Amino acid sequence: MTAERPLKSSFQPVPVFNNNIWEAPAIARVVAMSSTFWEMIQQERAERMATFSSHSVSFQALYEIGYWQSNMVSEDSRIYWNLLLANDGEYDVVPLSYPVSMDANVASSLFGTFRNIYKQHRRWTYGVENFSYIVYHFTKNKKISLRRRIGITLQQAEGYWSLVTNPLMLFILGWAPIFLGGPRFHEQVLSYNLPIMVRNLLIFAMFGLVVSSYISLTLLPPRPPHKSRFNYVVLALQWILVPATMIIFSAIPGLDAQTRLMFGRYMGFWVTPKKR
Repeated sequence: MTAERPLKSSFQPVPVFNNNIWEAPAIARVVAMSSTFWEMIQQERAERMATFSSHSVSFQALYEIGYWQSNMVSEDSRIYWNLLLANDGEYDVVPLSYPVSMDANVASSLFGTFRNIYKQHRRWTYGVENFSYIVYHFTKNKKISLRRRIGITLQQAEGYWSLVTNPLMLFILGWAPIFLGGPRFHEQVLSYNLPIMVRNLLIFAMFGLVVSSYISLTLLPPRPPHKSRFNYVVLALQWILVPATMIIFSAIPGLDAQTRLMFGRYMGFWVTPKKR
């Protein structure tokens, strides 16, 4: 009702993966809350937003472009790019400060949960398929300003690149040069200072984990009667798993998805089974 262009806008609420958070294993809880936090952050960067998962769009906008593509893995975000290009850039994503409660990824076994989280995040990071679509159509559609086309292209390239490289770089930066640098590297001041710099960087990053832990507790649904108050301590301490989850369930599935696309091993849509 208050949007400037309601028929030229998609409306994106915040997906909060907390319906079954009390029953999910620690890894699933951390991954679910991390995904929630990422979408919350996106709400503050409307200029970088694309649609994700559950969102709303006017039927008229869909009708005008012939509806969405049915052969895409990342159809939830592709529809936004379809609409943006069809409307010559005159299309918005309006963030809604309203939650959509969803289930964390939980299977019938712990191994099954890990496998499903990996496959779900591989599907999400396969959204890199949108990059070539965007770049191709930006070369054709000159009605969108050159500055905006370049800005979007660089944002998307940096986002998909950093998603799969930053966690791995942080993991290996402190120790890999020490073991691989050779005798000449060990004679340099950098050889001595590098582990110290990385250590200080990670200590600073720990502050972010403390904040994440606190915010995650505020987003919890009511504690079930069969769960003790001690579980709050476990839910707070579980954030020490973030370095592992960022590598195993973010960087590696992202590399997997991007490599599959690069070699033409295209993925189909995989529906994530979630068990209550």
